[in-house]
Amino acid sequence: MTSLRNQMIEAMTVRGFSPRTHQSYLQAVKGLVKYYHRSPAQLTKEQIKRYFVYLAAERGLAWSSCRLALNAIRFLYLQVLQWSRFDMDIPTPKSKQRIPELLNHTEVAAILNACTNPKHHMMLTLCYGCGLRVSELTHLRISHIDSERRLLRVEQGKGAKDRLLPLGPTLLEQLRTYWRRYRPYDWLFPGTLLEKPLTESSIQKAFTSAKRRSGVKKIGGIHSLRHAYATHQLEAGIPINRLQHLMGHRDLHSTLRYIHWVPSVEERSNDHDLVAGLEVSHD
Repeated sequence: MTSLRNQMIEAMTVRGFSPRTHQSYLQAVKGLVKYYHRSPAQLTKEQIKRYFVYLAAERGLAWSSCRLALNAIRFLYLQVLQWSRFDMDIPTPKSKQRIPELLNHTEVAAILNACTNPKHHMMLTLCYGCGLRVSELTHLRISHIDSERRLLRVEQGKGAKDRLLPLGPTLLEQLRTYWRRYRPYDWLFPGTLLEKPLTESSIQKAFTSAKRRSGVKKIGGIHSLRHAYATHQLEAGIPINRLQHLMGHRDLHSTLRYIHWVPSVEERSNDHDLVAGLEVSHD
């Protein structure tokens, strides 16, 4: 498997896959190998299909987990083992369409106010203020802040894309106050080892702790701050294609879901200014 693993890593690297995708895809293929104790190159189509039945029926994995495994294994057979087609009818559980418990402005403020650690408070504030993914938040560097133009540069976000985000004057001043207090020299939010960024799990735990102290009972982790940013931007009247860029969505449909999550916005969805450019992606 070592040779095949190296080939897969090389194929993912050439295509610019993120480190997280590398890890997820390799783990998914490892699960297939462990199940049969054989190289994937020796498996039949029926054996591959049977493995997905095992994932869904016996292990009870969610749709998203089964889909991730399917994408990884399809990549292996098409791009590494050079199959001409991967046209099997793979059974996967249906995705449950659920609307998350969205945070309103008061609840976001309560969570932020309940975070007493200044460093964590700045991270959560920036996460909400710019709608960042947690991986983007933890990998920010000092050099990513353009204070003169009031911009935050997010490098190699999901989908290996860079984007520029506006920094309001209040948020920029908070960042300056934070810098004067901690004097970070490379990573904006360094971990215990200064040459490495703070881990994602650390800030996720800080969010969970602050939410508990705030008394907010809604379900959701730190990603709910990103959802809150998107819905609050829509409520303020931002055009959907502009929000797509700010969120770093490659597919416009990923952004459109927020319209359907907020009734007041959905009622305005026929407004020309809100839906202008719906069929065009500018990313």
